[in-house]
Amino acid sequence: MTLAEIRAAIEARGLSYRGAFHPAADDLTDAGAVVLAGFIGSSNWRHFEESAEARDGEPDALDRWSFRIIGAVADELGAAALFPFIGPPWLPFLRWAQKAEPLHPSPIGMLIHPDWGLWHSFRGALAFQERFDLPAQDRRPSPCDSCSDKPCLTTCPVAAFKKNSYDVAACVAHIETTQGGDCMNEGCRARRACPVGAAYRYSPEQANFHMRAFRRAQRNWR
Repeated sequence: MTLAEIRAAIEARGLSYRGAFHPAADDLTDAGAVVLAGFIGSSNWRHFEESAEARDGEPDALDRWSFRIIGAVADELGAAALFPFIGPPWLPFLRWAQKAEPLHPSPIGMLIHPDWGLWHSFRGALAFQERFDLPAQDRRPSPCDSCSDKPCLTTCPVAAFKKNSYDVAACVAHIETTQGGDCMNEGCRARRACPVGAAYRYSPEQANFHMRAFRRAQRNWR
C-alpha cells in the first residue's frame, strides 16, 4: 500500500485527501500512520448532494454520509475509520490537521490554509497500523501573519469577533433575524471577508447547509 494508492481511493469516493502524519504518544491512537480526508472548497459538495443521505430528510445527513463513505474506504484498504463527530473520547482532529497540512488558527478561530483559506473541512481519517514514507512537512507560515487589515475582525455586522474571542450569542441572535439573511444564505460574512482562498469559497447551497446546522446546534444547546 502506498500513499498515492490511499489518496486515489479517497478521491474516487468524492472526498479530498487532506494530508497524513505519524502519530505521537499523545494523539489518542496507536496507529502507525493516519491519513485525513475531507472537503476543499465546493469541489466535493456535489458527491454529498447527490447521496441518499442528503435526500432522506433524516438528521445528521453529512455525518452519516461521511461515516458510510470513509468506512467503505477503510474496509477497502484494511484501515480503521476515525471521525471527529463520534465520541467520547473526542479525537483531536484539529491537532491532527495541523500535523498533516500547513494549517494555523485564524483570528476568528477557524484553521486557515495558505491556499484554501478558511474554505475546507475534515470529515474523517484512516488509521493504518503500518507506517508510510511521508513527504516532508509543509511548513508555510500562516497567511494571517502578513495580513495587516484583518477584515475578518471588522466585517461581522454584530461585531461578534474580537481577537481571541467569539461572541456566539450575538452571532446566533443575528442569524435568527431577517437582517441575518446574508450570513445564513451566503455564509458567515467575517469568513467571506478573508481574501485568502477566495476562489474556494463555498457555494451558497453548501454555505447555507452549514449555517443551518450551526443554528440548529446552538438552539439545541439552549
